[in-house]
Amino acid sequence: MERAPVPATLIRNLEFKVGLLLVGTLVLALAFLAYVLHVRGVFEPSQELILVADDAEGVSVGMPLSFSGFPIGRVSRLDLTDQGQVRVHVAVPLKSARWLRESSRFTLEKGLVGGAKIRAFSTNLADPPLPDGAERSLLTGDATQEIPVLVAKVKAILANVEAMTAGDSSINRALAHADTISGRMAGEYGVLEGVLGGPDKARKIVDALDRANSLLANLNGVSLKVDQMLVKADQRVFGAGGTMDRTDQSLAQVNAILADVRESLGKADAILREAQAAAANVNAITADVKGATTDLASLRAEVDESLRKVNHLINEINRKWPFARDVELKLP
Repeated sequence: MERAPVPATLIRNLEFKVGLLLVGTLVLALAFLAYVLHVRGVFEPSQELILVADDAEGVSVGMPLSFSGFPIGRVSRLDLTDQGQVRVHVAVPLKSARWLRESSRFTLEKGLVGGAKIRAFSTNLADPPLPDGAERSLLTGDATQEIPVLVAKVKAILANVEAMTAGDSSINRALAHADTISGRMAGEYGVLEGVLGGPDKARKIVDALDRANSLLANLNGVSLKVDQMLVKADQRVFGAGGTMDRTDQSLAQVNAILADVRESLGKADAILREAQAAAANVNAITADVKGATTDLASLRAEVDESLRKVNHLINEINRKWPFARDVELKLP
């Protein structure tokens, strides 16, 4: 016998509960979205920075602007100017805007691996801060653009290396010449033979050096002999009892004789004064003529003797003076 179907139990206020669940889910989704936007800095106050570049390939909305490796802003939008340049609008939070100054520079770097990066560089943080809405140039540096230049340079280098390693290249010829010179240096005269090109020329150089050494030895001997002669001449002229010493003695004798002459002249002056006095008194002179004549005769004898001494002394000085006669030095 079949059982009768049991009627389903109805949930009270089912529509209300379902609506409440939907509203709670929507509230949680909105709260999560608001939290995410808050974390990403959407509600944080910021200032705008406009970067102008000729080519912004690789730049997209949301790309970070980094300073010293830390993100301080993000690209908000891109547009083109009437001249075809790209304007990159960057939103920079106010708390991070203090790293941007009037002297800051901005670069767009494109590496061989990885995406593009926008970097900011501030060399002097003491400069005035960058104002809101400032427009600056974006310097681009693409490593891939240097590849064709590098390839061309590498090809030129390889061509130069191939030309250098060829059989008739200048390097091979220089190495052959160096081998020839090193072979010559292994000969009897060493480096001289290698530089001059043969043993005959090197032998001439060695012989010339030997003759020069012999000549120098002879000149050294002559110099020693001249030195000895000069020492002897110095001893004879300026040594004790030498010519200069004897000359000094002779000069002393001359001074003594001149003193005697001066004394005799003084006596003659006295006699002349007496003669003048005698001329005033003729009678007294007549009485003393015999005595005055005797005094004049003795005075004349003394003067003659002094003159003979002076003459003899002058002859002696001329005989002893080393430069009065020619002295010839004969070199060996």
